Amino acid sequence: MIRALVVDDDFMVARIHSGYVARVPGFTVVGAVHTGQAAVTAVAEHRPDLVLLDIYLPDMSGLDVLTTLRGGSRPVDILLITAARDVTTIRAAMRGGAVNYLIKPFTAEALTERLEQYAEIRRQLSAIGFEVRQDEVDRLFGAGKGGPPPLPKGLSTTTCALVAEALKETDSDVSAAEAAVLTGLSRVSARRYLEHLCATGQAELRPRYGTAGRPEHRYRWTG
Repeated sequence: MIRALVVDDDFMVARIHSGYVARVPGFTVVGAVHTGQAAVTAVAEHRPDLVLLDIYLPDMSGLDVLTTLRGGSRPVDILLITAARDVTTIRAAMRGGAVNYLIKPFTAEALTERLEQYAEIRRQLSAIGFEVRQDEVDRLFGAGKGGPPPLPKGLSTTTCALVAEALKETDSDVSAAEAAVLTGLSRVSARRYLEHLCATGQAELRPRYGTAGRPEHRYRWTG
C-alpha cells in the first residue's frame, strides 16, 4: 500500500481529499493535518510515501514545506494540490521536486489519475532492477511521447477534439448538459470528455453554488 498524508488548511477540504485518496486501490491515508509545521511533524511520525500538499497554509508556505521535506534525511514524494496557478509558483514546485501539480478545484477523477500515474511509476521503478536502459528512463520521465497524453479507455480522439472546439468557441463556462447540446453527445459522455480536458489542463472546473443542494459543475476552456 502507498501511504499518503493530506495537508490542507481547510478541515473539510482535507477530509474530502482524504476520502478521494482512500477510494483509489493501493492507497491508504495515514493522516490529515492543517499547518506546515504539523505536516513536517506528521511525516517524521507516520513516514508516508506521498504527501498531498496545499501551498496556502496558515503558518508557512507549502513551498517551504516542500523544501524542508525534500531536504530531509528521508525525502518524501510531494503532490501539490492548490489554487495557486501562477508560473512562478509552478516553477518553484518543479525545482523543489514535486512529482505533480493539481490546481483546485478539480474532480475526483483528476486526482485519481495523478495517483494512478504515481503508483505506476513506483511499480516500474521496482520492476526495473539496479540499472536501467535509456528507453526505460524515457518512459519514466515521459520523454519521446510526441503528442498529448493518451485518452482514457472508451474516449475517442475525434470526439475529444469536438468537445474541445465547442468549449473554445463558448464565451463563458458551460455545464455538461449544455456541452452535450452543443456537441450532440449524451450528458454523461460530454462530462467524461470535459473531465479529461480538466485533467490535462486544457479546461477548468468552476462550481456554481445555488440556493440549495450540490453545486453545479461548470467548465471553461483554458488552453
